[in-house]
Amino acid sequence: MMNWKIKNYASLSPDELYRILQLRNEVFVVEQNCIYQDADGKDFKAFHLFAQQQDEIIAYARIFKSGDYFDKASIGRVVVSPNYRGLKLGKQLMQKAIDFILNEIKENSIEISAQTYLDKFYKDLGFVPYGDTYLEDGIPHIRMIFNRFE
Repeated sequence: MMNWKIKNYASLSPDELYRILQLRNEVFVVEQNCIYQDADGKDFKAFHLFAQQQDEIIAYARIFKSGDYFDKASIGRVVVSPNYRGLKLGKQLMQKAIDFILNEIKENSIEISAQTYLDKFYKDLGFVPYGDTYLEDGIPHIRMIFNRFE
């Protein structure tokens, strides 16, 4: 049984935090072969959205209010466990993050730094690319914006 949760940093249990960091490292550091500082100090300000199945975190994203990371509200560290890909969890995860920003945080614009190979995925959710591609931790990215009223 899959259970979706959203918590601020202080509300995360030690086990939840460990499993979130474990998944982020499994994918972003090991699978993508990208050496970078994942524990970047921004988790303290973030909302942590995740799907849990038994004790395993199977999908995760962190959400920021405007000004806490970018000028606009933002979503980052979007990840689905390799064992659960192909089930459209990424789309569910992003839609829940967007809905949380629009309905709970009450912000109308969302900015992301998207890996360029996921361009179509984010466009299908309503994000529009802005600017040129750039390297972030050695991986091509593009800035994308979602506006509720566009």
